[in-house]
Amino acid sequence: MECADYGLTRKLERDNLNLNPLQRGGVLPAAARKALHEFGDGYSVCDYCDGRLDQVTRPAINCFLDDLADFTGSDAVRTVHGAREGKFAVMHALCERGDTVVVDGNAHYTTHLAAERNGLEIVEVPSTGHPSYEVTPEAYREVLEETIDRVEVKLAVLTHVDGNYGNLTDARGVADVCRKLGVPLLLNCAYSMGRLPVNLRELGVDFVVGSGHKSMAASGPIGVLGMRSEWEDTVLRRSGRHEKKELELLGCTSRGAPLATLMASLPYVRERVSRWDGEVKKTRYLVSELEDIGGIEQLGVRPKEHDLVRFETPVFHEIAASHPRKGFFLYEELKKRGIVGIRRGQTKWFKCSIYGMTEEQVQYVVDSFRDIVEENR
Repeated sequence: MECADYGLTRKLERDNLNLNPLQRGGVLPAAARKALHEFGDGYSVCDYCDGRLDQVTRPAINCFLDDLADFTGSDAVRTVHGAREGKFAVMHALCERGDTVVVDGNAHYTTHLAAERNGLEIVEVPSTGHPSYEVTPEAYREVLEETIDRVEVKLAVLTHVDGNYGNLTDARGVADVCRKLGVPLLLNCAYSMGRLPVNLRELGVDFVVGSGHKSMAASGPIGVLGMRSEWEDTVLRRSGRHEKKELELLGCTSRGAPLATLMASLPYVRERVSRWDGEVKKTRYLVSELEDIGGIEQLGVRPKEHDLVRFETPVFHEIAASHPRKGFFLYEELKKRGIVGIRRGQTKWFKCSIYGMTEEQVQYVVDSFRDIVEENR
């Protein structure tokens, strides 16, 4: 069976407003698109490498990592293939098979996979459940103390902003708890680093991981791993056979287009992070306007502190019950209006983000949802 071009054309999606939270923070600026073209070959940043990717000077990866460390408030930083690889590397460096890690109840599945692949036991800190699904420092303290009474806890992991409800956790509060109990804390910033200000030192955490393709306007797959200086010898230890290579990173990580686009986007990302308050304001407006339609309710902590929003939408589910296109009607009605990113067939609930949209685009999205309800009730 021949599949022609394998569907490698995204013009239709690119020309529309995309509400998918996975996409909003990863849209490439012009400089990154140019870098994507220039460095598309797999080893295109390796021409002047002397064995250490982080020490390459043409292009100036070494200087970029210094700037990235400053941007994240880290003492040392490396690029990895994604946030999940950063979590795995830290767990593998700090823990042994059978050890225990504590994670929050809203953790991304890759946190679980990283722990499972390392052979670790997972203890979860529960959220408050429906409708806010909040993870609090107090709940974290209770679970940590209870777990420490039974076993040694080698690492705690906190999701800074979760991918289900877009809750911004109190990282400083959890970091205070962990520090008092002597447990290092890794902060998963896949949905925050690059969208909003993230500073390891100010938050008081030991490690941060970020996602270039989710939130730092880079071509994936690429991630960021930052740490305090006291962990460098552990996490960045060298191979006994290949002295230049850092063992946990398997020598070199992302190279070519992912790394080049992350480098090209950093000045743009620095600037947009300074406008985070405006993004929160637009998101709160979206929530207020959609809930005003009726039959739409925001889940997660209120008021919103992040652009990712999850809505329960019984109004669309009720319409779908009698609509000729059933659950596909919402996707198709939005598509007719040049809006994509809501899954086909999904009407009970959906997640969305308007990060980076203009006020006029946000208003168009609001008006489109309102029109769809009015026309189909």
